[in-house]
Amino acid sequence: MNNYLIWFISLLAIAGVIIRPFKLPEAVWATSGASLLLIFGLIPVKAAIAGVEKGTGVYLFLAGMMLLSEAAREEKLFDWIAAHAVKASRGSANRLFLLIFLSGVVVTALLSNDATAVVLTPAVIAATRASDVKNNLPYLLICAFIANAASFVLPISNPANLVIYQTRLPSLGSWFAQFLLPSVIVIALTYFILKLSQRKALSERFSTDSPVVALSTTGRLALYGIIFTVFVLLICSAYSVPLGWPTFITGFLCTVIISIIDKKSILKAFGHVSWSVLILVAGLFIIVEGLTQTGITLHLATVLATAAKQNVNNAAIATGGIIGIACNLMNNLPAGLIAGEIAQTAVIPDLVRKAMLIGIDLGPNLSVTGSLATILWLQALRREGVTISAAQFLKTGLFVMLLPMLVILLLLPYI
Repeated sequence: MNNYLIWFISLLAIAGVIIRPFKLPEAVWATSGASLLLIFGLIPVKAAIAGVEKGTGVYLFLAGMMLLSEAAREEKLFDWIAAHAVKASRGSANRLFLLIFLSGVVVTALLSNDATAVVLTPAVIAATRASDVKNNLPYLLICAFIANAASFVLPISNPANLVIYQTRLPSLGSWFAQFLLPSVIVIALTYFILKLSQRKALSERFSTDSPVVALSTTGRLALYGIIFTVFVLLICSAYSVPLGWPTFITGFLCTVIISIIDKKSILKAFGHVSWSVLILVAGLFIIVEGLTQTGITLHLATVLATAAKQNVNNAAIATGGIIGIACNLMNNLPAGLIAGEIAQTAVIPDLVRKAMLIGIDLGPNLSVTGSLATILWLQALRREGVTISAAQFLKTGLFVMLLPMLVILLLLPYI
């Protein structure tokens, strides 16, 4: 009976995170679900604490990246990048599409997929409005789709990568050996499929006369801070050093230095960061810990290990595909946490683990509920008065996600 209650409360909480009834923040539903599990004695306090502690590295990573992204946003770094992209396009929609796409790849790879959704999206809206672009939908879709498609270029490109590998994160050299070629293939396919789907909108010409405002001293400092942070994290990745503390320390120092030079309140800078995301993740860690107690992760780990022994290629393809679809039913954050528990429990080949991560990272491109990054992207659009329906997104996502996913999973055993 307890297992049924755990499942009921957990699924209700996850549904709340995705649907956001009464427009309450996602963190409210995650923490409510976790609290109910504790109140009804369905999970021991000790187990809940252990669940929260598992996410320490993820919290630190997210906090550092959010501080760094917010500093760059506040100093108009991304507006400057988007404005330069518009200027360099020379009025060509196709050229602008390519430039914004490449910008999205770089931002996602170096600052994580959430940064692309949160800070690049409003910058693209501002830049395209200033140039009187009639239809900016193709460029906004880039910010959503590339945030997921490019999120396994580097270990730091998606917090879900840390969740899947936890304390077993591969070194940078090993990561490149496993994921560099799959990333290139997925990014290229995403570009051509998305561009093909938006070909009618990309036939227009527009003005590029809007002046590009020079980057301020603190804006340049934010850029240098990002470069320094990436340099530090790449070194840490190369030597298999956990990324949580280095990310937080560099993000914190960058924010403090910019605030001092700009003579702004440090507390005000910290206040602009969505700290509720950390509470959301902590709540989900407790919920997943409760689900683990029902034996579901152990059962799935056993099934996966058995399937991998029988035929590792088929197991990898099936695992990636199932997880990719599951992300759109329950969001990739809880799906990633469950997959991470399975990956730590089961003795599985690297090929299956690779397919699992690709499913978590790329799978969410199917629907607006697929990933936290896409949900944040929708929120960024709403703040700017832009509306994209779930059906409109799904119509494009069917091709932008399914085709690259199918191709990469079929090729994965051979690359």
